[in-house]
Amino acid sequence: MIKRTMRQVADMCITLLIITVVPVSCAEPVTYAAHPEVSEFIDEMVKQHDFDRKSLQAIFNEAVFKEKIIKLMEAPAEAKPWKDYRPILVTEQRAKQGIEFIQEHSVALNRAESIYGVPAEIIVAIIGVETRYGRVTGSNRVIDALTTLAFDYPRRAEYFRKELKEFLMLARDEKVDPLSLKGSYAGAMGYGQFMPSSFRAYAVDFDGDGHKDIWNNPVDAIGSVANYFHEHGWQKNEPVTERALVDGQEYEPFLVKKRSDLTPTRSLADLIAAGFKPQQALAPEQPATAMRFAGAAGDEHWVGLNNFYVITRYNHSALYAMAVYQLSQEIAERI
Repeated sequence: MIKRTMRQVADMCITLLIITVVPVSCAEPVTYAAHPEVSEFIDEMVKQHDFDRKSLQAIFNEAVFKEKIIKLMEAPAEAKPWKDYRPILVTEQRAKQGIEFIQEHSVALNRAESIYGVPAEIIVAIIGVETRYGRVTGSNRVIDALTTLAFDYPRRAEYFRKELKEFLMLARDEKVDPLSLKGSYAGAMGYGQFMPSSFRAYAVDFDGDGHKDIWNNPVDAIGSVANYFHEHGWQKNEPVTERALVDGQEYEPFLVKKRSDLTPTRSLADLIAAGFKPQQALAPEQPATAMRFAGAAGDEHWVGLNNFYVITRYNHSALYAMAVYQLSQEIAERI
């Protein structure tokens, strides 16, 4: 049997619709009911995770291929330069809404800061950047997004199949219908846009009602974001990033250019010796990264410290982490 991706099937259907006068069945949504790799996936979930075969088959009979999800994956916002990326996320409105969120949920935020050591403004900035404080949490069914990416996005299929497994286990653990949950085009969910694996590892029942609800419960979302940062090594009362002055070109090889460069592997002293010096005095022995952003007024140079790296663990992008930090500072100045 020739294995075709759902994208190829959908393209074939469109062609048939163009060349035929009578509508054909391909006009219906393309589901994963008979996809051979889905059948193999179901076998694995039944054998390794004790799922009911009929229940899984019923779920995938409803899972629909989404071409738009593939297109969105190919054009992430992080591909923009800093001068265009920052104005999307660091805005006056988002800062004002952040203050409103803090005022409404001050008790939960103060408790999260006390337990996990993560400042309220950082927690709120994450939620603000991700979903505008719960206003925009995603309109895609998570099962459609993850199934499409798991079986029709070869470049990252392995990752999304793992997330699909985690999602099905999450739904079973939390006793929710997997067909009912919505999220981003990549399958991220709730106020803080947790991927299923992050939910299962870091989500907490912060209000003690017996449910981990990051979709409708901002208190659980606050605790879950704070726990995520704590578990990834956030250091209480330590700096995040600092502007830098540069001299010469020796620092160039140290600049963050790709995801793997985000991990601090050199000391701040090494960067200073290469001509990359923070404007404020910082402990020279600590790990640090050198970053350059194409700002509206020209190049900006920044030193990234441990807490900056922790933000990048939430989203593996220096631009994202800087936007979160700067939004947090806009919020903190107004508290």
